Amino acid sequence: MRHRESDGEEEPGRAAPGRGLPSREPAQGASALDLNLVRTFLAVYRSGSFTSAAHLLGISQPTVTTQVKALERQSGRPLFARLPRGVAPTPYAQDLAARVAGPLDALLAATGHDPAEEVSASPVHLAGPAELLCTRVLPALAPLVADGVQLRVTTGLTDPLLEELRAGRHDLVIATSRPRGRTLAAVPLLDEEFVLVAAPALAERLGGRVTTEGPGALHGVPLITYAEDLPIARRYWRHVFDQRLSRRAAVTVPDLRGVLAAVVGGAGFTVLPRYLCQDELASGALAPLHETDDPPINTAYLAQRPGTPAHPHVTLVRDRLLALAPTW
Repeated sequence: MRHRESDGEEEPGRAAPGRGLPSREPAQGASALDLNLVRTFLAVYRSGSFTSAAHLLGISQPTVTTQVKALERQSGRPLFARLPRGVAPTPYAQDLAARVAGPLDALLAATGHDPAEEVSASPVHLAGPAELLCTRVLPALAPLVADGVQLRVTTGLTDPLLEELRAGRHDLVIATSRPRGRTLAAVPLLDEEFVLVAAPALAERLGGRVTTEGPGALHGVPLITYAEDLPIARRYWRHVFDQRLSRRAAVTVPDLRGVLAAVVGGAGFTVLPRYLCQDELASGALAPLHETDDPPINTAYLAQRPGTPAHPHVTLVRDRLLALAPTW
């Protein structure tokens, strides 16, 4: 767990033996000191914490604090904002990291201080929607875990998770929308196709009327959904029926697996991503209420911070997800 960092100015501490450069003193001149300051800055940027950076570099936390403050004085810009747990980089720090990370990593690797070696044994911090992580992502990553990859998984909504990614708390985030700005790199991961479904008994009672009469055939049928504002259902109505959905949910469950369970049990109808309910559709536990050649599609993205070191296990997780997700 990351702790709140001290806000006060601290004196440099003696460098502990470890993986850091052998000296933090300016005996070789300003350029040698500047290189160490930048390396310390990158460690804080990548780990999201002064304490974690000190552990990576093999120096004390007061030394990390002092060196970051020294770089802030040299640049004339603040680099980090304090958070309840760790720190968040300022826009200037994000730009600085993007510019210096590659050259500094190459220099350190050439001199026997490979950044990849410092992080290769650390867990991969992965975050995203609970439903996708639990039903598709974790089974897909099981072989990597068996081969020694460690995972720390966080579930949540996209916007808060992306802010935590920017602050260094995650290595990879599966986002349900493309991250804005230049501070994160994102690639398309998979397309979610949405389907209108109900239990077979309800579908038989409706008898295809949704297709022939439109959504009015569902009047009086309970709607089961993810949230009070009906985000997925509203999108389906707008895209497929070209209508505004104006009704209240009978049941809301902030987990689509709960929505799925309620609908399979016969509580009503809903709109779900196909990946989540394709087994139930195949087995007959669910039935589609309306087939369309143009279903609503939502693209999910795999996001990470640019300028981070080549953590081999992060690369393994990323490559496996990109290879398998299109088949879900």
